[in-house]
Amino acid sequence: MQNLLRFFLFCSLGLIALVAQRDIGTIDVLSEGKTRAMRVSANVASLNQLAQEAFRSHGRYRVDSKGFMYDARFELVSPNQVRVVVKRSSGEQVLSQTVTGENARNALLKAADVVVEQTNGLGLKGFFASKLAFIGERTGKKEVYTSDLFYGDVKQITRDNSQALTPRWSPDGSKLIYTSYFRSGFPDIFQIDLQTYQRTSFVSFKGTNSGARFSPSGQQVAMVLSGEGNAEIYVGNAQGRQIRRLTRTDSVEASPCFSPDGRQVVFTSDAAGGPQLYTMSVSGGALRRVPTNISRYCAEPDWNRLNENKIAFTMRIGRGYQVGVYDFAKRKSEQVSRAPYDAIEPCWLADGRHLVYTHRDQRSSRIYILDTESGRSTAITPANFGPAVQANVWPR
Repeated sequence: MQNLLRFFLFCSLGLIALVAQRDIGTIDVLSEGKTRAMRVSANVASLNQLAQEAFRSHGRYRVDSKGFMYDARFELVSPNQVRVVVKRSSGEQVLSQTVTGENARNALLKAADVVVEQTNGLGLKGFFASKLAFIGERTGKKEVYTSDLFYGDVKQITRDNSQALTPRWSPDGSKLIYTSYFRSGFPDIFQIDLQTYQRTSFVSFKGTNSGARFSPSGQQVAMVLSGEGNAEIYVGNAQGRQIRRLTRTDSVEASPCFSPDGRQVVFTSDAAGGPQLYTMSVSGGALRRVPTNISRYCAEPDWNRLNENKIAFTMRIGRGYQVGVYDFAKRKSEQVSRAPYDAIEPCWLADGRHLVYTHRDQRSSRIYILDTESGRSTAITPANFGPAVQANVWPR
């Protein structure tokens, strides 16, 4: 029972920073010398607003209608096509392209990604057209939702009337895997086909079954099972079979995540007396502690898919929580969020620089985008949506 309580502590981060509430909107500690000024406009009001919101969330850009380096103009040319023309402040044209999407919003976001890739000057990938999976409580129950990155095209995926947790995309974006107390009243792992919305049981053993996550290839799934008495890391195939135990400790393990090459997993363990990060080969072997050396509480790791040296994680700072990044190349950790409340549950975006996280205060929780280079943090969940947590991003 004691181990079970410790396990759920890892997964819930129950403490909340005791500070007065205010809506922070955007936290911006950016140095203007590291940004590129961009004038952004679209010929449809809703798309104009979306384009402005997207570029304001990107730490490489500063939206400026006067002293700009680039002028990006978006034009809706069909219900699912957007043409974008980018010119320098001198009038020289650097880009003209028509982009097709699933709908007008998606086409606009894809076109904006093209602009980012052509103008950022740092070789960054675009991430605006990403999709979110997250847990929302707008019905009073914790259900799985999906949306675009800026909370358009919101869809409620589950209607379990139960508690759902930690939705994770398959690498091809066709499925979600998540934990739910559906039917049994105990945590089991389910999978949903996003084409048919058919839900299937993935793993349902005695004890807790949670924290499932696909490998980058989609051929393996890491998960946390306690059927043998202790919460340990297991790895199985994409069908929930050939499951084998990876860790064998007297400690509690949680939150497994694969390395970019799929050969290792990083996870949380209290083997050192408190939650810390460890890595282990998927083929087995010894646990190796990640020397974060920044907090006595480090949990919820997410391995950067573009930069294998970086792992984002949640760390306790004082009475609250913030997002940190450990860099294997530098062998040191850095606090990258500066939220006045809790910043937890980080997940890297496709450019390997930005991530999404849960911003939690005394009354609610929202999803934010964070630029780990500049510290710029921008709310993307509408305040009237209700609590939203545990966001996962596709593509990675």
